[in-house]
Amino acid sequence: MKPAFVFGTRPEIIKLAPVVRAFEERSVKPLLIHTGQHYDYEMSRVFLEELELDGIDYHLEVGSGTQAEQTGRAMIGIERVLMKEKPDVVLVQGDTNTVLAGALAGVKLKIPVAHVEAGLRSFDRTMPEEINRILTDHASEVLFPPTEEARKNLEREGVTRNVYVVGNTIVDAVLQNSKMAERKSDVLERLGLKPGEYVLVTAHRAENTDSRENLERLVGILEELPMRAVYPMHPRTRNRLKEFGLWERVGSIEKLLVTEPLGYLDFLRLEKNAFAVMTDSGGIQEESIILNVPCLTLRYNTERPETVKAGGNVLVGLEKELVLKYLKRLMEDGEFYRRMASSKNPFGDGMAGERIAGILLELYERGELRVRSSRFI
Repeated sequence: MKPAFVFGTRPEIIKLAPVVRAFEERSVKPLLIHTGQHYDYEMSRVFLEELELDGIDYHLEVGSGTQAEQTGRAMIGIERVLMKEKPDVVLVQGDTNTVLAGALAGVKLKIPVAHVEAGLRSFDRTMPEEINRILTDHASEVLFPPTEEARKNLEREGVTRNVYVVGNTIVDAVLQNSKMAERKSDVLERLGLKPGEYVLVTAHRAENTDSRENLERLVGILEELPMRAVYPMHPRTRNRLKEFGLWERVGSIEKLLVTEPLGYLDFLRLEKNAFAVMTDSGGIQEESIILNVPCLTLRYNTERPETVKAGGNVLVGLEKELVLKYLKRLMEDGEFYRRMASSKNPFGDGMAGERIAGILLELYERGELRVRSSRFI
């Protein structure tokens, strides 16, 4: 069997790594295709090196651009590789432009697509990621929702064949790498931070960074944080702050430490030892509950509702009063903090990668890994 993995961003690399390893442990050599959607060295190459995934077969160097430009360039590059290599299945993970490009390129060449982390829905079609999720799920032949709730989303849309609830590979990745991070990373010492005495901030989604109004609201929140905060900043966010004339305001916030993007192990150690996390990232919502760190999500909806139901995550949007209310309560109410920090991880037991590889190999051996003319036969 010849599986092709298509990825292009930090979360995809991290979440697909356990599946790649599971295939390799079964003596199956995966084909690794990196679109280069995250083209900055710190946002891409470092993660590959740290996860020991340095054997990239193709790097497409797609880079930035509009939604259509990025998706189109990725699709053209992926199609050329797939036509040359003729893999038996194309694996994609998540909801990026790379994911949609990989799914479309694969299915149009009649190569079955397997979607890892299928079925997630924010129910907000103004988000580019939501469109990518929906289209990828409906183009895929095999779907791996992480939870029963995600499976039900697919069922409501008529997708019921070759759907397997396997858990989320982020649990595999966090369990495999958090101990390594504590051993190898000196990020707390380098940044002069003490465990439990800072808030970790990340914000990079288009709805928060491409709007001057929303980005100014984010800066207003950062200016009034009641404790020290560290913000490894995505290049997209830094560029928008400068473009909108907000960069100097950020630089004048005494309690805020802005850093360049960090390597995976550094970031994981920073996250594990944070007092709380403030983020607009779906993946970090997942990681924080696995690591028992309270999470405040800077969005008004989430495709990870399980984290909210479990009690480890609160949707606060860009409402300054709400953010400060929850941060202060976490600081002053020990019982409330303990409840959020001890919320049960809803994403499985850390064996998702093993299950995914096993299911795909079994389908392949039975001759059932193919693009069918209908979902209902």
